[in-house]
Amino acid sequence: MKFKLIFSFFVFVTHGLLAQSGEVTGIVEGEDGSPLTGVNIQKEGSSSGVFTGKSGEYTISIEAGTPVNLLFTHVGYTPEKRTVTVKEGEVLKLNVTLAQTTEVLTGVQIEGERDNRDEVSITKIKPKSLENLPTAFGDFNKILTTLPGVVSNNELSSTYSVRGGSFDENLIYVNDIPVYRPFLISNGQQEGLSFINSNLVESVEFSAGGWQPKYGDKLSSVLNVDYKKPSEFGASLTVGLLGGTAHVEGATKSKNITYVAGVRHKSAQYLLNTLETQGEYLPKFTDLQAYVSFKLDDRTSLGVLTSYGRNRYFVQPQSRETEFGTFDRSFRLFVGFAGREILEYDTYQGGMKLTRKLSDRFKSELIASGVYALEREYTDVEGAYRLCDVDKNLGSDTFNECVYVRGIGSNYDYGRNNLEANIINLENRNVYSIDSKNTLEFGLGYSYQNIDDQLNEYTFRDSVDFVIDIESLQADNEISSEQYTGFVQHTSDLTNKITTTYGVRLNYWTLNEQLLVSPRWQISFRPGWVRDVVFKAAAGVYQQPAFYRELRDQSGALNEDLKAQKSMHFIGGMDYNFKWWGRDFKFISELYYKRLRNVVAYDIDNVKVRYYANNNARAYATGLDLRVSGEFIEGTESWFSVGLLNAREDVEGDGRGYIRRPTDQRLNIAVFFQDHLPNNPTFRVSLNLFFGSGLPFGPPQNFEKRNVFNGDTYRRLDIGFSKLFYLNREKYDEERQLMLSAEILNVLAVSNAISYTWVTDVSNNQFAVPNTLSARFLNVKLSIKI
Repeated sequence: MKFKLIFSFFVFVTHGLLAQSGEVTGIVEGEDGSPLTGVNIQKEGSSSGVFTGKSGEYTISIEAGTPVNLLFTHVGYTPEKRTVTVKEGEVLKLNVTLAQTTEVLTGVQIEGERDNRDEVSITKIKPKSLENLPTAFGDFNKILTTLPGVVSNNELSSTYSVRGGSFDENLIYVNDIPVYRPFLISNGQQEGLSFINSNLVESVEFSAGGWQPKYGDKLSSVLNVDYKKPSEFGASLTVGLLGGTAHVEGATKSKNITYVAGVRHKSAQYLLNTLETQGEYLPKFTDLQAYVSFKLDDRTSLGVLTSYGRNRYFVQPQSRETEFGTFDRSFRLFVGFAGREILEYDTYQGGMKLTRKLSDRFKSELIASGVYALEREYTDVEGAYRLCDVDKNLGSDTFNECVYVRGIGSNYDYGRNNLEANIINLENRNVYSIDSKNTLEFGLGYSYQNIDDQLNEYTFRDSVDFVIDIESLQADNEISSEQYTGFVQHTSDLTNKITTTYGVRLNYWTLNEQLLVSPRWQISFRPGWVRDVVFKAAAGVYQQPAFYRELRDQSGALNEDLKAQKSMHFIGGMDYNFKWWGRDFKFISELYYKRLRNVVAYDIDNVKVRYYANNNARAYATGLDLRVSGEFIEGTESWFSVGLLNAREDVEGDGRGYIRRPTDQRLNIAVFFQDHLPNNPTFRVSLNLFFGSGLPFGPPQNFEKRNVFNGDTYRRLDIGFSKLFYLNREKYDEERQLMLSAEILNVLAVSNAISYTWVTDVSNNQFAVPNTLSARFLNVKLSIKI
């Protein structure tokens, strides 16, 4: 009897509850009609909800008689909100379609798109922000180092080498306007940021070789950046321990004038305090940029770019202690410093591009730009050093102490360098569409260069009051020269499967009176398979007239008869788009061979390239680049890159045949990987991993022993954690955001070496002491977008 009463009461209560509610059921699909698994459906204001099953089906219970807002959310898709009302006991059917989006996880997307898949070695980069890429300063060029074939073993530097080339072999354009970096920069810790301000960027194309004749005369790569032409107002602000950025963008009501402007500030003081050399570091870099676009009429537009970069570096070193060698044979170097180093670099750059559509088929562009650089380097530093053997015997009373002094001496560096540079460029580019399958491009260019360089450097090293090495460099150089360029190229769709581009580029330099003729050719083939594959090949001549750095030898003298370096590119590759786990992926592979003649040999001092200023070498570079990218975690973009390289050169007079080039990094691996909390992409983590085999090096001022040693491997892991908040999401959707980020830089605390200091003991034996980069560091940032 008691059991029957309890059961009757339970049925009564249950019936009452069911009578006060109803159900909503249905299927959630994507835009392509496929069912979506794991979609979260919850009542607005409630923390509980249900998820769709394998067939996209769901069922959720809601209160009867009252309008209820149901939120449908899924990673990688635009959230949907539906308002429903059910009667008591009613089952309402509601099917929902979610639109795919990548706005939730804004970051760096690198993908080759269909419109540029016919070009060899082209990667299209769409940087919405660098917030997901954990780097020391948010430098745009660090995106490039995640690509195969691109190497930069220095987190403090914005420089990079491509497929065995030097730092000075890379072209950079912003809206087709050439841009430059400071001339005298010699060390990563002294550098500011790269020219590209990622807050202003609309799109980027990067070519690692085999590019078309319309781009200029360098040997290694082209970076072509387009700044934004916004349609509405926007702004952002980012502040952190290592600097900050701010930008503003917008357009007039008529949309005839658009603008973007940004400021960046880098202060590496806290990071440099992790270096082995202790002292007072006061590095500051400030950069101002703006790009304004005017629509003069329906066929005419004008773009104006302005930029000012101010770099100040002051250091007063105090001491340094470095331990190196092996466990069986360990050494310790202690150096006490006196003096200081003051470096100042000011770079003003600007340009304009006037575009006129003469007809529906004919477009003409007039590009004018100029650069003014004023640079000063004042160095007066003396370091007294002591080199000793360290006892590593765990049972010894002198464990980890100096037991034998191998050498005592001092180094003295003095420098008073001043440089002033003026560069003016004029160019006309034209595009004529012959028909739907043929396009003709041609143009002419003019460049004027005036550089005034005053060098006064003095270095000596002594050991036990005996001077063993003296280096002196004094020069007062001034050059004025002109260059004339031209190009013509034809792109043709031979069939619906084959596209080819061929043409020639001309260059004449008044300084050495050399005329360069550079033919180039590309072809692509789409076999029409079920699989989306494009095969590509390219061959061409790339010649680099000597810029000021190549003309100046290691004594400071100029060789004005120096001829252009010549490189022949042979490239073949495959571009494959495929589906994996129902998501888009891309695999790119390229095999390349570069044959170089009239090579100007050089050595690398940190990141400064010191040339020998003669054409007495030949070289080659061959390698394989592999890259796979896609949504390994749904709604995020990640990629893995592998580069294999063999770069060698044969310099006349050393009697050694082919030896390794300074940038010969045999193996390079880069990984950028993103993840987030399940069903909550506002919490996310990003991983940036680099591995590079050792670069060659040798004792200074020793031509016969150049690059005989192999340096240590470069290993670096950076991890970033972030939380995204939306500001008034209902009114502004996802346009207004606040992000808190914490980045652990160099997580493994690896002591990567950037260069080597050579010291001598009492027996005149030389020791290479590694100069290491930054240690583990925690960086915190706050970013706001409106």
